Amino acid sequence: MSSSADGIKNICVVGAGQMGIGIGLVAARVAKLNVQFIDSSPAQLSKGLEFLDKLLVKDIAKGKYTEEVRSEVKARITTASSISQMATADFVIEAISENAELKRKVFGELSATLPQETILATNTSSISITKIASAASRPENVIGMHFMNPVPVMKLVEVIPGLQTSNQTLETTLALAQKMGKTTTMSQDVPGFIANRLLMPYINEAIIALGEGIATKEDIDTTMKLGTNNPMGPLTLADFIGLDTCLAIMKVLHNELGDSKYRPAVLLQKYVDAGWLGVKSGRGIYEYPSKK
Repeated sequence: MSSSADGIKNICVVGAGQMGIGIGLVAARVAKLNVQFIDSSPAQLSKGLEFLDKLLVKDIAKGKYTEEVRSEVKARITTASSISQMATADFVIEAISENAELKRKVFGELSATLPQETILATNTSSISITKIASAASRPENVIGMHFMNPVPVMKLVEVIPGLQTSNQTLETTLALAQKMGKTTTMSQDVPGFIANRLLMPYINEAIIALGEGIATKEDIDTTMKLGTNNPMGPLTLADFIGLDTCLAIMKVLHNELGDSKYRPAVLLQKYVDAGWLGVKSGRGIYEYPSKK
């Protein structure tokens, strides 16, 4: 297994949600790799491919790409509904929901299906890479590759080696991220890594402030946008990320670090219990009628 990304021609993305589709799109369009999406839900695969095509059409309208590029990208993409049906891949990126046991199950299946030298990356935003890697037959080939949302726009990828990750796996992953046009940072394998260790408590505190009636949601967001020059307020950002994702990450931080400062906001739990997950569900802290 070379430490260069030159030997990587075929990648597999497990999970055809917004993150997975974004990762696959960048891999196919920027790195010009063959991409196979794996998702157990045929409806999600169909929805994901439709979303991918909408992104391509939008970029054509902006003059960023041509119709020819759109056709080339789509020709590089295939799908399958289970890991057992997947084609041989040089590199796999898992992008399913933030659930440690579900991820461990997937990594066990991947290990049993793919050649031993295949690198298995997880797009987890908070869960221990070391824990996920322990479910694989060759944990030295497992690494964290945390893309930012939306993947086609955001330039950063956090790379997180687990305790078992080999230098060769790390070097190949860094090279692949660069081939995909991304800038990388590297974090120790600690809950939340860099981005979410800093971002999620900020979002959580904004939701606590809302719950305590300190200010309206609009005033909280406006204060942080205009007062600290952020492009988006914390509550709008939470809706965009998904309140269920924010809650899952805060629970990881709270459970793993044991510090009360990471306790999830009561209001955040209530919104998730109500099914108000943000933009994707049509309602979160704000309402999005066109998404319903």
